Amino acid sequence: MNELLAAYRYTTNNFAQIGASQVCGCCHCVALFKPDEIVGWTGLTMQNMDDPKAIDDQTAMCPRCGSEAVLGDRCGFPINAAFLSRMNEAWFQRTLIRPKRKTAP
Repeated sequence: MNELLAAYRYTTNNFAQIGASQVCGCCHCVALFKPDEIVGWTGLTMQNMDDPKAIDDQTAMCPRCGSEAVLGDRCGFPINAAFLSRMNEAWFQRTLIRPKRKTAP
């Protein structure tokens, strides 16, 4: 699997991953920041706010731009400007990786 596609899955339901990280970055604005700077999370409602699974499934919002495109270094991918810029190009600049087309035999 392409590393950008693999990394993208870590931008959602990432509460535990972010909490275990030392540095985070946003694929939208390409900012780097510490996990404790994140104050916005999505995923909880009045109906599930006491559910431990729902708490773990929260998605981080970037403290700079508010986007739900945050990766923590515990995801296993490099959290630096170069990698985040590649992620930005793929998802926000519409140069998304396209699957290879099968050619007829």
